[in-house]
Amino acid sequence: MSTKTFVGAAYLASAVTAALATGAAAAPLSEAEVKAAMDAGMEKCYGVALAGQNDCAAGPGTTCQGTSTVDYQGNAWKFVAGGTCETMELPGDRMGSPEALDRDIPS
Repeated sequence: MSTKTFVGAAYLASAVTAALATGAAAAPLSEAEVKAAMDAGMEKCYGVALAGQNDCAAGPGTTCQGTSTVDYQGNAWKFVAGGTCETMELPGDRMGSPEALDRDIPS
């Protein structure tokens, strides 16, 4: 990998990290931000985000990024390193999933 390619990849990774680290008042991730994260080796993982720290899709009654209301909400996803979603250690024998889950959904 050339220095130019390495610097470009590092810049992209930092841009994706910054986009994903925005607060709860942030707008939904754009298609370009989602694509950049996926291109950087990230994957969507449902049921692994802490309350208010999801990247998107927090189900009915929410607006998107940062709007999950319970820890490990099954219908809220977060970007995680590719290949780690279903092997993450979570409390209470929970597992992450590439598809939305029917558990820990607020009433």
